[in-house]
Amino acid sequence: MNERNKVKTFKLLTSNAKGMSLIEILIALTLLGFTATFIAGKVFDRLNEGSVQTAKIQVKKLEERLMEFRRHCGKYPTSDQGFDALIEKPATGECKRYAPGGYIQGGKIPIDPWDNEYVFDSDGKKYEIISYGADGVEGGDGYDKDISSKDL
Repeated sequence: MNERNKVKTFKLLTSNAKGMSLIEILIALTLLGFTATFIAGKVFDRLNEGSVQTAKIQVKKLEERLMEFRRHCGKYPTSDQGFDALIEKPATGECKRYAPGGYIQGGKIPIDPWDNEYVFDSDGKKYEIISYGADGVEGGDGYDKDISSKDL
């Protein structure tokens, strides 16, 4: 093929090329938007599921700390003493074998994944640890459902 034919072929190919119409572009953008919305929804569901699992793990860890406190002190801290009894020896009540340094490493009570404090209810014989879920208020369904140590 000589140079002249190459130029003719190139011109023929470029003159017949068509661009996308505005409607085709809008359809493509709409499909991309639907796909992105679907994917983002799935990502947020996974994040919420991870937060629920994190709260359950934290509640179980707090239960372990409470059981260790009970082994040393003969009873659980009361609601009045709260989780602070796991950090510092309570002024009220007797606990002769209180662990030096407390029962929570770092001396800080964890908060739930939604930045709320865990609720601690105890009479010294039994206890309940509660996270009020994503909405931070009692009750709820789905990710707003309360997470209680009694349910784990």
